[in-house]
Amino acid sequence: MGRYVIRRLLQMIPVFIGATLLIFLMVNVMGDPIAGLCGERQCDPATAAQLRKEFGLDKPVWQQYLTYMGNVFTGDFGTAFNGQPVTELMASAFPVTIRLTIVAIIFEIVIGIALGVITGLRRGRPVDTSVLLLTLVVISVPTFVTGLLLQLLLGVEWGWIKPSVSPEATFGELIVPGLVLASVSLAYVTRLTRTSIAENKRSDYVRTATAKGLPRHRVITKHLLRNSLIPVVTFIGTDIGALMGGAIVTERIFNIHGVGFQLYQGILRQNTQTVVGFVTVLVLVFLVANLLVDLLYAVLDPRIRYA
Repeated sequence: MGRYVIRRLLQMIPVFIGATLLIFLMVNVMGDPIAGLCGERQCDPATAAQLRKEFGLDKPVWQQYLTYMGNVFTGDFGTAFNGQPVTELMASAFPVTIRLTIVAIIFEIVIGIALGVITGLRRGRPVDTSVLLLTLVVISVPTFVTGLLLQLLLGVEWGWIKPSVSPEATFGELIVPGLVLASVSLAYVTRLTRTSIAENKRSDYVRTATAKGLPRHRVITKHLLRNSLIPVVTFIGTDIGALMGGAIVTERIFNIHGVGFQLYQGILRQNTQTVVGFVTVLVLVFLVANLLVDLLYAVLDPRIRYA
């Protein structure tokens, strides 16, 4: 196991470098960031040259990337165009988005897997058909429609929640935004769990465990569910980074100043340092989440061993 982890960590290095290089190149072709600093009027040549030199934009792109990566390994993600260090923006944004992601993942695990197990064990019955139709509707409706509808009904019409989340963004305030963020993924987890349960229910090891006289709940939890959760765990693990980076719509609707909000502001203002810095951290989140998912396979299925 130890050698496998070391090998995976070494494999993450070229993936991290390639992903950050691609992101850096894509962000640098979005437009001229200096033009956005001068407002609607065009910068005069002297001011533009001074700003380019100050932010290192007068150097070739490859040299900018090497300088950026060298600073990243020392914990310096650069300075935003407003003079604020990107690490300060991260310190205020990531805790909020992490709490929002935790709420969304809990919804996916608890509701998604529970509905998937129920429908998988009762495949073809009315409850199965009803849940399948419900998940299809959830997948079909865009997230911004779901978010605005819940905000209007629960926040404005009925007054059950605050329409906008406060700057503290406590777990209680993030329940509805977390449900909105997790809605589509929750539907996929339900359908994926249902399919996996229905397929494994006909496996030989399930029939053997039932023939031995084991209680039904133990057959389901100890044998059927553990093997069926492998594709579900894969989806949820890769979804962690997607939820953190893809919360732009949800955070805009509920006025949550998290990662999505900062990415939106960075893209809108062509603030390359902010965008590249935040996406670099999200790449690390993706890589670590995938490593943890691979290690969790051995816990769920004893037949899987890493050399």
